[in-house]
Amino acid sequence: MAEIDRLSGYTNWIGLDFVERERTPRRLMKVGIQLHLAGLSHSNTVSELERFGVKRSRKAVHDWVQKADLQPTSGENLNQIALDETVIRVNDDRFWLYAPVDPETNHVLHIRLYLRRTTAITEMFLTEFKEKHNVEHAEFLVDGAPWPNSV
Repeated sequence: MAEIDRLSGYTNWIGLDFVERERTPRRLMKVGIQLHLAGLSHSNTVSELERFGVKRSRKAVHDWVQKADLQPTSGENLNQIALDETVIRVNDDRFWLYAPVDPETNHVLHIRLYLRRTTAITEMFLTEFKEKHNVEHAEFLVDGAPWPNSV
C-alpha cells in the first residue's frame, strides 16, 4: 500500500475482527490505527483521539495496530543500506551500537547495543535485521571494517 493511501479518508481496509468489546467507537479505532500507520507516534495518536473525546493509552493504540496485523513497515525493497557500528563509552564501560540506515531517507532501520563486537554478534544482528526488512537484493555500504564483509 502506498504511504499516501494510509492517510486517505477511506478506512474499510482496516479490519477490526479482533475487537472483543467496544470501549472505543470502531470509526475512531480505525482513525487511530490509520494515524499511527501514517507515521504518528503512539503518544501523538492518543493526543489526536483525545480531540474526539476518546481517552486511550498508548498501549491500547499499540494493541490495535498489532491485533489488526498492520504494523508499519519500513525498508521495503531497499536498494542500498549504509551499515556501521560505533563504540559508545558510558563511564568506564564500552558498548557497541549497530545501525543500518537507508541512505536515501536517513531513517535508522534497526538498532541494537551489544557489550562486545564479534563476528557471531554481527551475524545475529544481520539475521534479525533481515527478518524485518526485505534486503535480499540490497547493496550494503560499509566502511573499511572487516566484520560486515566477513558475514
